[in-house]
Amino acid sequence: MWTVLIILLVAWVVLSIVGFAFEGLLWLALIGIVLFVGTLIFGLIRQRARRPKE
Repeated sequence: MWTVLIILLVAWVVLSIVGFAFEGLLWLALIGIVLFVGTLIFGLIRQRARRPKE
């Protein structure tokens, strides 16, 4: 599961960098940032749900 999340996070970072590099693709950078944050939050929620409650 974490492998998929890490691959997605790297993909979103690359999209953001490309979006900032080309002025006309600024929307791509914004989408990349939103997807990065969403994926990170999703991964953290899933990890906390898996922990055994003590």
